[in-house]
Amino acid sequence: MTHTCFELAVEGGVAHIQLSRPDAFNAMNRAFWSELPQIVRDIDENARARAIVVSSTGKHFTSGMDVSVFGEGLGAAAADPNVAAEAFRHTVKLLQDTFSCLEEARMPVLAAVQGGCIGAGVDLTSACDVRYATADAFFCIQEINIGMTADVGTFPRLCKLIPDGWVRELAYTGRRLPAAKAKEIGLVNEVYPDHETMLAAVMETAREIAAKSPLAVTGSKAMIKYARDHSAADALDYIATWQTGMFSPAHIMEAFAAKQQKRDATFPDLAPLRKKF
Repeated sequence: MTHTCFELAVEGGVAHIQLSRPDAFNAMNRAFWSELPQIVRDIDENARARAIVVSSTGKHFTSGMDVSVFGEGLGAAAADPNVAAEAFRHTVKLLQDTFSCLEEARMPVLAAVQGGCIGAGVDLTSACDVRYATADAFFCIQEINIGMTADVGTFPRLCKLIPDGWVRELAYTGRRLPAAKAKEIGLVNEVYPDHETMLAAVMETAREIAAKSPLAVTGSKAMIKYARDHSAADALDYIATWQTGMFSPAHIMEAFAAKQQKRDATFPDLAPLRKKF
């Protein structure tokens, strides 16, 4: 499949999705919003990889939503403004789904951010499992600077990643959050001196994840997401139920045997998902 906004490579159990419009600062045009979920869902549903890395090209990770999208009929034309507003709500939900696919994917998604991660870029990276950045990177909730409220995923996720006060300051002021401060408050795991160094380190982490049992990894992702959104008691009950069906003695024995024999462990991939009958 040919994409206009991305380059895709899958090797060694790692799928590398790169934003590939550096001359346009990787602005998210109309094609972006359809291509990203197609790519991610294909990887997920067909178990094409065990980990996903999302990176970018050029000076900035992304400048956010392309201005042309605002003028391409985001809302349906209707004589009644309330009818148009109801249709617009569904359009926003469609845009939200573009990034929710990252959170819903069975395998972990790692984001490697260089330069500006602006507007919808914050929505995108907030939906990833882990974030890394270059020293020159910054994050900006740009929507407030153009007179709107961020609506594609920033607040439901960012509020659970960094302290409430920081979310509010960034959302109300539209200030840039530098990489060093982003690491200090927990938004990114590590800051690297340059893009090449960062990408090498992130890909190595992705390969390390890919070497683990995919069943155990996807279980961990599911449990972390569930625990984030539920009480400790509910999360403990859910993990007990999950283990009842997903606990694999064979995987545990393989992990111990591989360690004892000083070799790489061999685990089966996740099964492709049946989407049609």
